[in-house]
Amino acid sequence: MLPQVFLERMQGLLGSEYEEFLVSFDHEKYQALRLNPLKLRTESGRTDDSTVIEEKIQQTFRLHPVPWADNGYYYTKEDQPGKHPWHEAGLYYIQEPSAMAPVTLLSPQPGERILDLCAAPGGKSTQIASAMEGEGLLVTNEIHPARAKILSENVERMGIRTYCHYMIDGYPTNVKLIASDEGFGKNDYIETSRPLVIVTAPGPGSGKMAVCLSQLYNEHKRGIQAGYAKFETFPVWSLPLKHPVNIAYEAATADLNDINMIDPFHLEAYGKTAINYNRDIEIFPVLNALFEGIYGENPYKSPTDMGVNMVGFCISDDEVCREASKNEIVLRYFQALNKLAQGDGNEAEVDKIELLFKQAGIDTSYRKPIAVARERAERSGRPCSAIELQDGSIISAETSDLLGPSAALILNAVKHLAGIDHSVKLIPQHMIEPIQFTKINYLRSRNPRLHTDEVLVALSVLSTHDENCRRALEKLPELNGCQVHSTVMLGEVDHKIFKKLGVGLTCDPVKKTKR
Repeated sequence: MLPQVFLERMQGLLGSEYEEFLVSFDHEKYQALRLNPLKLRTESGRTDDSTVIEEKIQQTFRLHPVPWADNGYYYTKEDQPGKHPWHEAGLYYIQEPSAMAPVTLLSPQPGERILDLCAAPGGKSTQIASAMEGEGLLVTNEIHPARAKILSENVERMGIRTYCHYMIDGYPTNVKLIASDEGFGKNDYIETSRPLVIVTAPGPGSGKMAVCLSQLYNEHKRGIQAGYAKFETFPVWSLPLKHPVNIAYEAATADLNDINMIDPFHLEAYGKTAINYNRDIEIFPVLNALFEGIYGENPYKSPTDMGVNMVGFCISDDEVCREASKNEIVLRYFQALNKLAQGDGNEAEVDKIELLFKQAGIDTSYRKPIAVARERAERSGRPCSAIELQDGSIISAETSDLLGPSAALILNAVKHLAGIDHSVKLIPQHMIEPIQFTKINYLRSRNPRLHTDEVLVALSVLSTHDENCRRALEKLPELNGCQVHSTVMLGEVDHKIFKKLGVGLTCDPVKKTKR
């Protein structure tokens, strides 16, 4: 039996195709391989020998084309091509036919730069490399060493030029080993053709610094003078420690427990106050030792020297930046509360942002739609939402038998902006009811109410012959930059719609009840 949570999620994603998805589990699974043109073709084009080999492979395993993938072919389980020497030679890669679709849609081209995260065992990576025809840059990332080894083996087997970095015992504190031929020197040297190379990856611990320092070591070993700079957008070093912009950064990284600090190394070296964060300050003594191990001296006097940004000098309206930052702090607070309610967060993250409230001199009341939505919810006993429009007016809505609170809110907001009387029903009940019938009886939804996307589709259809609907629809762009609060946590669809409309959304950590 498949987990119920999984089934419900797939039903939401697949819609009308859900039943076909369930039936597929009763069928025999498809097996496929993908021919490797990098091994079957030379640089000058297809050779006679490679043509013969390709034809032999197709005949030996009775292959049939996978419609959506170049070089993809079905085979029967009796053939077992994975045990043939051709497989070890890298002439083809065993890959699920469905797994070939993402790269087909990506349509990689020669000369492009592509990042493949969570890349092991390498099916999509090798498919991308094949499409790039040996031109461009493909970065494949895998955090687990055992899986990274498998990835590397598969990539090399397929004839793709690779560069590997290895784990170094005692990294980053064992400086003597790290800055040696058995440390950084063991890593593959990457030949570069550009004077500036940017190394980027998501989050801390992803290996950005290690890659850069390893390259510096190997460049220096070859007599090439290279430098290193660490760019950080936040915190803003030139703004005060407790400026709302910097406090907002702490709120955004509360799950990492980043803490803004005065850079003591910068203060000692220059007698000037600069703002940095704890991880960069804590690691600086290690970096200092590594630079000395590579160069004999460290060209940087402080972590701020390594990652100076100019954001603070680009502020033309400080009050606007302060207001936006305070809104961001409140938004991050509700995001943390929602994660906690869903079992994904932790109380420490929430507690930290509450402390940041005090530093910024605000609370949740700073976000005006919150109070309005909560007051209406208390009066009605129903889930409610409210939006603050660009002119400062606040519009609210509540759930009904026909519409969810966010769907009703959008309709109320665009009616207000278009000067349409609140009593006017833009979408008549007789149109909503068939949609609800389809949702419940055909799509197996437990919630009959229309979501924001369904309301906008209905409004679009009606706008072709209804003047009010047309006028209301034209006001959607004016929601950009507005702020919304909901007294219940909204679903993924509503979150995406508000994001596409450019609306900032917060939700009380209350799960919707379905009936």
